[in-house]
Amino acid sequence: MAVSKFYLGYKQLSKAVFEWQAADRTALLAAFMVMDVFSHWLWCLFVWYRRDAYSNYIDMNLLYPIWIGVSVVGVFLLWMSSRFSPVRKAKSNIYTWQAILITIYSAYITFIVAVLGHSSLVAGVSLVGGTMLGMMLISRRYVWRAFIGQIIAILVVTLIPYVGITIPNLRQMIATTLPPNIHSYVTYSEMAMMKDATAATVLPNGRLNWDSVNYLRQSSNLLWRSTHIYMSLPKAIFIIYMFRTLLVILDDSRKETLQHANQDELTQLKNRRYGLMQMKQALVTIEESQDISVILLDLDWFKEVNDNYGHDVGDRVLITVAQTLSQSLTDDTIVSRYGGEEFLIVLPNTKHDSAMVIAEQLRLSIAEQTIMVDDNITFNVTASLGLYTLTYKECMSFKKANRAAGKTETGCQLDHSQLNKSYIGKTFDNQTELTQLPQDICQRLICRADKALYKAKSLGRNQVVSANEMSESGDDKIDSLYSH
Repeated sequence: MAVSKFYLGYKQLSKAVFEWQAADRTALLAAFMVMDVFSHWLWCLFVWYRRDAYSNYIDMNLLYPIWIGVSVVGVFLLWMSSRFSPVRKAKSNIYTWQAILITIYSAYITFIVAVLGHSSLVAGVSLVGGTMLGMMLISRRYVWRAFIGQIIAILVVTLIPYVGITIPNLRQMIATTLPPNIHSYVTYSEMAMMKDATAATVLPNGRLNWDSVNYLRQSSNLLWRSTHIYMSLPKAIFIIYMFRTLLVILDDSRKETLQHANQDELTQLKNRRYGLMQMKQALVTIEESQDISVILLDLDWFKEVNDNYGHDVGDRVLITVAQTLSQSLTDDTIVSRYGGEEFLIVLPNTKHDSAMVIAEQLRLSIAEQTIMVDDNITFNVTASLGLYTLTYKECMSFKKANRAAGKTETGCQLDHSQLNKSYIGKTFDNQTELTQLPQDICQRLICRADKALYKAKSLGRNQVVSANEMSESGDDKIDSLYSH
């Protein structure tokens, strides 16, 4: 067992639910049952100790065999929770022992509910809370069957007195409290009402005053209500605590799952899928007069790094570059590993000139990084960057053109010149049109940046090239011949 089952904090319960073996979880559930049964055993001890005061309200002749039965069940559950438990020795029969454990406990709780006078409070807490806790630790199939069986048993116990069958009951009344010819079975509410009424008749003038408090404190009404609270409230608090902790575990597991789904494991940056999703969101929420810039960064001669120094050193280079990007950019910047040695950087609300300055600073920061292979070998890496800035008006124009065409362009065929046709200079007040971007809008913008990146590669690497400047100088058509 990973940790002691008698101490379950946040981390321990997390291990119990997700990491422990079935035998350990079964033993843990048995330990919880021991705690519940032990509280019943203590109640029997208390009543026996105060038997002179409570003999008018409790059938002492029935208490002793019940006390013995509680002790036997407690010993069995203690054995099941110990290191000598059979679930640890016969793992092939683990589910059989789980079924035996849950069956015995369910029958025991039903019996306790019956002999205590059919308390709905004890029954509800035990039925719902115990079932949920059991489903967390052992086979849900067995717990579900026990849940259905216990419901049926409680219904039988509740209805059987109406057919003339008397169920042993610890609750009894003195002759001055209830009429001797009353039916052997009444509901808890009816019993409480009659006891309150008969208690009032023995008080002076039928009125309750402070002098009568000591008398009522010894009454059957107070005794049994206190008993039901004692047997239910601690268990309810414990179960609520357990499930509160479980919900914290599930929330953290959800966060961890999302983190692994959205994060690149090596560089700890966002992965390609999540980076594109954030980029699309930035395009959808673009506001008037805001531009969005896209940078595609590729490390130079990275294949030679892997070939010459090994993939471990190559991984170290990627991690170093990722850290440089994270430290150099603001939290509003969308940085993701696009694939291999390529990184995608999206700069929301960033003009072209500012994006060029940022790209150049990134290029210089990466070139300054020294990678140490061993004490005698070090080297530097460089990066080529392609940049494309989409202005707000161009974005609006492209969406209008897309609506007019009635279809979506595909591939890397985003012609920058068509953004300047027909719609440039018009004002678009309907912000809902932002949601009418083509599905592949992100890929189209990346293709523009990719053309600029390969232009940088062809010019000797370790430099920044702007797709916007290429288009203005007429190099766009020539550059369209480049393939990735």
